[in-house]
Amino acid sequence: MKMIEYGERSKEIMIFLHGGGLSWWNYKEIAENLEREYHVLMPILDGHAGSDREFISIEENAREIIEYIDSKCNGSVLLIGGLSLGAQILLEILAQRRDICKYAIIESALIIPQRIINGYVKPSVYMSYGLIKKRWFARLQFHALRMKQEMFESYYEDTCQISRKSLVAILKANTSYQTKESVKECGAKVLILVGKKESNMMIASAKKIHKLLPESALEIVENCYHGEISMKQVKDYVRRVNVVLKK
Repeated sequence: MKMIEYGERSKEIMIFLHGGGLSWWNYKEIAENLEREYHVLMPILDGHAGSDREFISIEENAREIIEYIDSKCNGSVLLIGGLSLGAQILLEILAQRRDICKYAIIESALIIPQRIINGYVKPSVYMSYGLIKKRWFARLQFHALRMKQEMFESYYEDTCQISRKSLVAILKANTSYQTKESVKECGAKVLILVGKKESNMMIASAKKIHKLLPESALEIVENCYHGEISMKQVKDYVRRVNVVLKK
């Protein structure tokens, strides 16, 4: 597993898990804001540009990250944050290891299976995969994701490198994931974030996670679409990190 690092290795560790189809640069600005006080790690998730293997499952990614924390971080870290696919992987990490971190920030994790969409994933990817390397098509997708303009080249370069096999596996995993009952045993203090302008299903998922973790905090952020909380509201996200750590 390839790991991008910011900050001194002697400091307390934070890990941030990027969204599907993105990469570590999803959290680059946040890492730059935190590196003076923390050692920030951003793994490149399986199947994404720069990773060392195809994407298999959310569960497998979680297992790899736990193994990394066990071997390189003495078995636990201060905080883990995740967006979308990364947030689903974070939930799986918390379900597999209750004491893996002291704090967690779950942003826009879908946990209500989308069975109809899931059924169309493979044929739709096979039909449209050739368009991924077209800049005009990438710009359309990029615009729909509402990311900062300066992220486009990174987005385009990295999406071009995702194999069709991994893309299918990522989308099928994302649209079928359900949290495990064992997540209720999670020992971390959890903040759940979702944008008020996200889909009703995403907001419902956030509320369901909050119900599963009654000691957690839920914030539905005004004027935010999917991914905008961490990618566009960097200062507010860092502020939330600091608030979580003080609780």
